[in-house]
Amino acid sequence: MTKLPLHNYFPGARPIAYGCMGLGGGWDQSPYQPEHVAQAHNIVDAALDAGINFFDHADIYTLGKAEQVFGQVLKDRQGLREQIILQSKCGIRLEDQFGPKRFDHSKQHILNSVDDILQRLNTDFIDILLLHRPDPLMEPEEVADAFSRLKDSGKVKHFGLSNTNQQQMHFLQHYLDMPLVVNQIEMHLTHLNYLDDVVLVNNSSGKDLNFGSGTVEYCRMNNVQIQAWGSLCQGMLSGRQLSGQAELVKQTAVLVSKLAAEYQTSREAILLAFLMRHPAGIQPVIGSTNIQRIADSVKALNVNLTREHWYSLYVTARGQELP
Repeated sequence: MTKLPLHNYFPGARPIAYGCMGLGGGWDQSPYQPEHVAQAHNIVDAALDAGINFFDHADIYTLGKAEQVFGQVLKDRQGLREQIILQSKCGIRLEDQFGPKRFDHSKQHILNSVDDILQRLNTDFIDILLLHRPDPLMEPEEVADAFSRLKDSGKVKHFGLSNTNQQQMHFLQHYLDMPLVVNQIEMHLTHLNYLDDVVLVNNSSGKDLNFGSGTVEYCRMNNVQIQAWGSLCQGMLSGRQLSGQAELVKQTAVLVSKLAAEYQTSREAILLAFLMRHPAGIQPVIGSTNIQRIADSVKALNVNLTREHWYSLYVTARGQELP
């Protein structure tokens, strides 16, 4: 089994996480329906059957309904809470009568958000809380106070960040008396900045890269679990209709299919094996609500890509030879 930095805090954490963004119905104000609860039950069953015990939420997913339907599952199934690891996020405030979409890491917003998360999830605590995106107006002392209050009250056991670079992590960590244990970043075969940042040092091709240099290295040195969101590339490389897609995407999809046949596995498994081959112990977060794709994804645990196959995927997906 892949060794995760997260095992320092949760020895039983599995290498793949399930992202609950697709639960609860639409991103609108309509209430969730019984069929959405039934879907959540089916998804939880499929995840558990596949060996997935880590569930990732955010307070904004389907405007809170993802947490609500998951909370109903927990209410319906006594003992389930003790079998799983629950993570959620806060800090994004969607457009409302008070202002535009914005970020809010104020102490009161964090505290209020966690209370709301716990209520929706029907639980007394969450295992990990992430701040969803960086807030330029963040006062680190306020965040530190909020985290301490939440930890002391037992409402949150551990804390992390999402979509942040190593300077932002180091800055906030300076004010905290507990470690940041997770950074969730977009990483997948069609989003390769985290790799190009490494290979394009001292190369003019890297001058426009949008990735915080040293972020992966910082996480590795500080036992921060890197989680990869978007890890299945929204199906583009594993069966989604490719008409209208760029030629580069089509070429990459062909290679993924070829390797899936060679390794006698699924295309989803190849996509995740690419991420998990990295020595940082990346934990992919999958969000498909297709039961078969969940089962196909965990086949990645039995795939150990050769260095040559890993680089073939990387070079093909980036569309040009390495420097």
